[in-house]
Amino acid sequence: MVVVSTSSALRLLPLLVLLPAATIAASTSIDSGVVGGRINQTTAPIAEGPLFAPPYKLTPTPPRHPPAPPAKVTPTTPSALLAPIGPTSMKVKSSYVRRVVAILAPVGGFILLTILFLVTYFIQKRRTQRQYEMEVEEEFGELQGTPMRFTFQQLKAATVQFTHKLGEGGFGTVFKGQFGDERIAVKRLDRAGQGKREFSAEVQTIGSIHHINLVRLIGFCAEKSHRLLVYEYMPKGSLDRWIYHQHDNDSPPLNWSTRCKIITHIAKGLAYLHEECMKKIPHLDVKPQNILLDDNFNAKLSDFGLCKLIDRDMSQVFTRMRGTPGYLAPEWLTSQITEKADVYSFGVVVMEVISGTKNLDNSRSEESIHLITQLEEKVKTNRLVELIDNKSNDMLAHKQDAIEMMKLAMWCLQIECKRRPKMSEVVKVLEGAMNAESNIDHNFVATSQVYFGAAGNVVSSVPPLASHVSGPR
Repeated sequence: MVVVSTSSALRLLPLLVLLPAATIAASTSIDSGVVGGRINQTTAPIAEGPLFAPPYKLTPTPPRHPPAPPAKVTPTTPSALLAPIGPTSMKVKSSYVRRVVAILAPVGGFILLTILFLVTYFIQKRRTQRQYEMEVEEEFGELQGTPMRFTFQQLKAATVQFTHKLGEGGFGTVFKGQFGDERIAVKRLDRAGQGKREFSAEVQTIGSIHHINLVRLIGFCAEKSHRLLVYEYMPKGSLDRWIYHQHDNDSPPLNWSTRCKIITHIAKGLAYLHEECMKKIPHLDVKPQNILLDDNFNAKLSDFGLCKLIDRDMSQVFTRMRGTPGYLAPEWLTSQITEKADVYSFGVVVMEVISGTKNLDNSRSEESIHLITQLEEKVKTNRLVELIDNKSNDMLAHKQDAIEMMKLAMWCLQIECKRRPKMSEVVKVLEGAMNAESNIDHNFVATSQVYFGAAGNVVSSVPPLASHVSGPR
């Protein structure tokens, strides 16, 4: 059933007047069917209702539903209720935050301070390193009369990446090199911790020393942490290769005149260091390995650069033990060292040159291990001729000259350093200008502190120290 409101009917009234009467009739319902081939029609009665219908579809108003009954509220137990947000909960939360802040603040501050400290440290270290390098450059640039200065790359190229090693010792390794037309020996120092002032002083000292019997320093390198020294190249190598009859040397033994020349050259080199320089320069490590030979067997001393400098008004110097066992003077036990320690070592080298044997040789029998001990025994029994190198016929032919040379060596081997000659006196004896001292003590190996005159002043020995700035071995 459609309900039309009164206002809607009044609006539609003019339209209804114009419609034909047939349209006012009720709608007819036709039921059709086929029964035996006939069509039956049934007219449906007109249903009661309104006389007209609107020409457009009316939207029915939805029925109003009765209001829903109120929902039944179940009371909540007190345990199920949430904690009320109030002053108490705020206090708990605030105390928790304060604890977290109290823990994190010191940790964060410590981390921040550590980072700042490390950054500051590395910046300062870099600045100090740059300043150090600049000072080194300025200091070496101000040195007058110093040897030639090389760059590290120049020496690296001259030695072909430091491949041909000549020897090792004295805190460094020596390499063969070629710079232009000249052959050189480059010593690369292993310890770079030496101060720039010490190194520059040593370079200046060595550069100012010029003697025919001292290895010449050609130049140096002081670039960043690199410390290298460039020496003249000695083609025959060190003396030990020529007097010990080594298996890798097939050359015949040295004759008497060559050995005598080598001994004289060593004496002249030491005399220059001790008495002709502005300062006394004790070598402190005289041995065959530090005596180099050129093509004509002219001898030159190396490894003399880093020794303790002694002022002329000083009679002795206190220094740490350095040198090689077997060549050390007895006074090393007292640490009161003068240039006379080199005189004792020179006497040992002379005996090695004459005998052709090492001072200490564990391959020999027990009574023959120590050459200087044999010298004590042979001189007391008048058998010095037995110590002459028997592998050289020329040495045996000059046995009397060799015995006189051994007497000079015994003068140098006096236990009491004051009884040893100066190296200038040794040169005079070798040149025939004077005779060696005949009133000498034939005890050459110290067995008591009485010989030192320093009882109670003995200090413990430290391992031998070699030179930082040493010549090629």
